[in-house]
Amino acid sequence: MAIVAVIMPVLMLGVVLALGRYEEWLLPPARHPDEPETHALPH
Repeated sequence: MAIVAVIMPVLMLGVVLALGRYEEWLLPPARHPDEPETHALPH
């Protein structure tokens, strides 16, 4: 049980750090509210 008590916080810390590292990959980039939406590329 002592091993589980040591491993669980380390695993949870790893998950939090991994989510922080890949936050910009998971979330879309923040845009300014006044920016017009561009759905298609201009020709």
